[in-house]
Amino acid sequence: MKYIIVTGGVMSGLGKGITAASIGRILKNKGFNITAIKIDPYINIDAGTMSPYQHGEVFVLKDGGEVDLDLGNYERFLDIELTREHNITTGQVYQTVIDKERRGDYLGKTVQIIPHVTNEIKERIRKVSKKSGAEICIIEVGGTVGDIESMPFLESVRQMHSEEKEEDIIFVHVTLVPLDTQGEQKTKPTQHSVKELRSLGLQPDAIVARCKEPVLLDTKSKIALFCDVPARAVVSAHDSSDIYYVPTLMEKEGLSDYLMQKLKIKEKEVSYVWDTLMKKMASIDREIRIAVVGKYAHLGDSYISINEALKHAGIECGCRVKADWLDSEEFEKNPSDIDMLRKYNGILVPGGFGVRGTEGKILAIKFARENNIPYLGLCLGMQLAVIEFARNVLGITDANSSELATTKHPVIDLLPEQGKVKNMGGTMRLGNCEAELVEGSLASKLYGSTTLMERHRHRYEVNPKYIKQIEAKGMKFTGKNEHRMEIAEIPGHKFFFSSQFHPEFKSRPGKPSPPFLAFVRAAMQ
Repeated sequence: MKYIIVTGGVMSGLGKGITAASIGRILKNKGFNITAIKIDPYINIDAGTMSPYQHGEVFVLKDGGEVDLDLGNYERFLDIELTREHNITTGQVYQTVIDKERRGDYLGKTVQIIPHVTNEIKERIRKVSKKSGAEICIIEVGGTVGDIESMPFLESVRQMHSEEKEEDIIFVHVTLVPLDTQGEQKTKPTQHSVKELRSLGLQPDAIVARCKEPVLLDTKSKIALFCDVPARAVVSAHDSSDIYYVPTLMEKEGLSDYLMQKLKIKEKEVSYVWDTLMKKMASIDREIRIAVVGKYAHLGDSYISINEALKHAGIECGCRVKADWLDSEEFEKNPSDIDMLRKYNGILVPGGFGVRGTEGKILAIKFARENNIPYLGLCLGMQLAVIEFARNVLGITDANSSELATTKHPVIDLLPEQGKVKNMGGTMRLGNCEAELVEGSLASKLYGSTTLMERHRHRYEVNPKYIKQIEAKGMKFTGKNEHRMEIAEIPGHKFFFSSQFHPEFKSRPGKPSPPFLAFVRAAMQ
């Protein structure tokens, strides 16, 4: 097994995740089987309880793991499916170590960071890497060098460096090259960051320098001199118009050849799939506008998978999708502003939890339905579409979800059998679940099948007591998991499709999600 450890310095948010994913992509283009691990130093067991404002989107894996959004980037860039084991947190590690201590596994020894915690970390890394069957494992260490939280993980990979063969483990350090007021590229932040890394016993093999502009040769030479790396190992990762261009940028910088030389491996075959995709993306000259009506509109990372899924569909359709993130609470404050949605080619309502902003989303759904504007609802976006239909078509004015309000007509409710559902986290339905599709429905046409497997993250379901009434008035439930409704669509509408699952999690560049692809096509018309 070959390991590439990606660390970061100077500041968070530099793009370690995109760097790790891009390194994996350029090596995959050379014919190697790649997997990835994200280390998160926070004490949470996983990302499931975090607000999107705290840590961005919670990405859901096929086994129901609620993880950091970087694993979503790994899946999209590498076209692989990961499991919860690929996200290692401080909380998981300490919980396991404490459980072992309580069982007496350490035979009365004093349990310490070294060796017990570091051994647990190394064991997890090696176990996940081996289990994946990959040849190269990319490991991103979250946080920045110098953080207290990251210390046990950095010490663990330092130990791995001495335990593995020299050609089996290398370090890539992501750092910042800022511009001063005169536009000069400054190397001191990188120098200090590498100095901090070396003080921990770690020497980078390559430095990925983040900068607004291409890093100059003189700047690279200076970094190489002061940080003791070859000049060819200093890679310019300057701002790009899109994250999907980053692997191509790194390839042009010669990073894949350098890494293969350090790892003592040779390319097996060359794939041009990614290059072809980027050329197709660069040739797009048409644009449509989509209104995404949510409540985390001020933070783009909250809906990153939706943004990427729209992009994937747009590339396939030869269209650039411009998504405007609209705060649903603004529609609640000023209902007359809802008419602004008329200028959009499509309306999308994403998932979410809690009552805040839901009435604004319902107004947006009503506007899409009544004005024949293409609509795509995801998770809560489906539940609110059912509520809106019950209120304004069936005339059940107090129809609601028991999650959101106390009502006599909970058209969305908890099901008594919920505890029997597989892949549950508490009362959540998480991860892959199969659905049976009605033959001849829009859903079956989109998927080209009468079954599908998609990822879920929700508690509440469509209440079976109201299904006959709703279907009698024109909304059809065309995807089902036993008596759980998975898809609601309105035949005759230009495009009105909503799902209880999250199709955005399985969308890939070159392999767009079927509902997103159909939504963008409808919006283009």
